[in-house]
Amino acid sequence: MTAPIDPAAVLADFVGRVAPYDPAPEAGAVAVLGLRTALGDVTFQLGDHVVRALCRALEAYRDPDDRGLCIGCGSRSLDENLHCRDCGRLHGILGEVIARHARRVAEDPSYGPPA
Repeated sequence: MTAPIDPAAVLADFVGRVAPYDPAPEAGAVAVLGLRTALGDVTFQLGDHVVRALCRALEAYRDPDDRGLCIGCGSRSLDENLHCRDCGRLHGILGEVIARHARRVAEDPSYGPPA
């Protein structure tokens, strides 16, 4: 089980780490971000520097469970073995090796059942 996260504390920590590097702190807030959680309501006054840093951080985030798109059906349902839960296709190097072998078997009558 993972430890609970306090989003307001995480955001406050982020702002605290980024705001000191604002080249124009006198410009003041360009955005007000309100955050409501089970722990309460918090409002953050964000300068341009912090807003840009937050946007870059959000754009750079990739979910650890994101293994890309299935090239067979386009879904995002690849499991840890790169097996698509939606269409059954196996991705990656192993998937390619298996697919090539399956094509060879399908094309070669000697792989059939014994006569």
